[in-house]
Formats: sequence, C-alpha cells, structure tokens
Amino acid sequence: MTLQAAFEQQAEHCIALGSPFMGQLMGVLARDWPADTALGRKFAAFEGDIGPSGASLPLRIAGGLHALVLKRKAPELMAVYPPHKASDQALSEAVRDAITTHEAFLLDWTDSAPQTNEVRRSAALIAGARVAAQHFNLPIRLSELGASGGLNLMWDQFVLEIEGHRYGSNMSTILLSPDWTGKLPPAINPQVEKRRGVDLNPLDPTRPDHLLRLMSYIWADQPDRLTLTRTAASVMTAQVQRGDAIDWLARTLPQSPEGCLHLIQHTVAWQYFPKEAQVRGKALIEAAGKRATRNRPLAWLSMEQDGSGLKGAALTLRLWPGDITLPLARVDFHGRWIDWTYTG
Repeated sequence: MTLQAAFEQQAEHCIALGSPFMGQLMGVLARDWPADTALGRKFAAFEGDIGPSGASLPLRIAGGLHALVLKRKAPELMAVYPPHKASDQALSEAVRDAITTHEAFLLDWTDSAPQTNEVRRSAALIAGARVAAQHFNLPIRLSELGASGGLNLMWDQFVLEIEGHRYGSNMSTILLSPDWTGKLPPAINPQVEKRRGVDLNPLDPTRPDHLLRLMSYIWADQPDRLTLTRTAASVMTAQVQRGDAIDWLARTLPQSPEGCLHLIQHTVAWQYFPKEAQVRGKALIEAAGKRATRNRPLAWLSMEQDGSGLKGAALTLRLWPGDITLPLARVDFHGRWIDWTYTG
C-alpha cells in the first residue's frame, strides 16, 4: 500500500465513523503530503503494512498534529482545527507549517503506534459481562489484553442507558447511551472484585502527559469523546502492566482463585496481535477452560473485527466449564451503536 492510498483509506474510515474533519485532513495529506521533509523521508522508509490495519502511519501523524493543538503549541494549526472550519488549502498550509516548525516533536511522536481507549466500547462490555454473570454469579476477576490506558477496565463504574433503562452504578456520572436494537441485556449486576490489564506500552491516564496521548488520538471534531475520556480518567484505579499480552496470560491464568469468575476481555486489540500470538493465546485460554469448574469458571469476552463482511465488530462470549460460545451482538467500532442479537 502506498502512503497516499493509506491516507485515502483512513479518510474513508474516519468519515464512516462520523468525523468529517478527519476525512478532510486525511484527504489533504493524501494530496499534499510533504515528502521532501524529514517526516516525509521517515514515512517513506517504513516497510510492511502502513495502513489502518498495520502501522497506521496516517493516524500517527494525525495524533501528533492534534497533540500540538491540545498543547496550544501551534496557533496556525489551532486556527484551522475544530471548532473552526477551513478550506482544504488553508488546512494544507497550516499542516505543512506545523510539520516543518515542529519537526523534532513529530519525528519523536510518530515512533510509537497510535493508542486509543474508546470508552464507549464499555457499553458492550457492560452488557456482555451481565450475560457472563447470568451463567456464573460470582465475584469477577477482570483481565484485559491490550488495555492501553485501562479505562475500559472500569466499566462497572459507568452507566449503560437503553431507552430509559439504566444498568450500572447509580453514583456514576459517566453515561453511555449507544443506539441499541434488540432485547435488553440481563438485569443481574456483576461485581468486579479485582481488575488488571496488560499492554506493550501502557498509559496512565492520571498522568497529564499520558492523558494527552490518549486524547490526541480522539478526533478533534468529536468533543463528546474527548469529554468522556477525561471523565473516565478521573475514576481510573486499575493497574495496567507493561508486557506481552500472551506471556502475561500464561502467568496469570493459573492464578485464577476459587469462588471467582475470571473474565478476560479485549476490544479491537486481538486483531493486532501477531498470528502466532493469537494461536498461542487461544490455546492457553482453551486449556484453562478445560480446567475450569463451577466454582472457578472462565469467561472470554471479545469485541473484534471478524472478517465476516458484516458491519462493526463481533461481540462474542465463551464460557467454561462447558465451552459455550455465545454470539452476543454487532458493535460499532467506536461504540455508537449496538445491534444486540443474544436472546437468552
């Protein structure tokens, strides 16, 4: 894939996910990418998949530019970013100026892959965990793979609202209200006893510099997502360890205690693991499932692209003992809508 094609593909994804500004920015970069700059030469040297499903070079530069805006370091760029509107030419000139003026910052920024923590995905996790608790009503030990900043480990501190029905903490100010179709989720209220996560490059949302990184990858014309992320960061208590997710699984699965449901979750993360890691991780979880008992059950809740050609991601729950697979829903990648198909 050429860099121009990567920008064009990312533009289509952004528009489909409700961000016309990002569509415009990606389109401008596709047409006017400054190949003669240090950043241009760096991007030209990248090998492998540079598009949205790989190294995500378009989102790396977009995140760096948004970080400059959030830090108020680039007045010319701020003038063409939301809530302002600008022509393609004005946006292109401001971006070119920022890439030149803030070259060192952007070269450093784009060394790392994009990191997001889409809090609205917790709406699907809340509903899926209720199905798991319906089968095994025990305190939950929660583990997240590819947890980033760990905000979605806090789903029991959020509220899911569906047509006036509320699920979650009555004390929470964090409200998730996706467009919902289908039957309502189970009424049972899961109790999380302990939560932990793992990520190759974990972020701590209680640190301003780490929160900036999370915020920078939220699209500038979607202020509700920015606000939600800030609010979720204010209740963050989970620990996310640095490490390989599958190696971490191998160490933590044997530690599942009696009298608890071990719930493993991940959202739009598994698909980025190397193929051999996916195979090993699946084998580890299935082996742990064979050892599961009614008093030491295991659940695997995943929200991932499944290659089916259907819209959104597949929300799937596997349960042990019994090795039960429950297709629960299709979910928008940003959690804007949930098509709940589970009828149990």
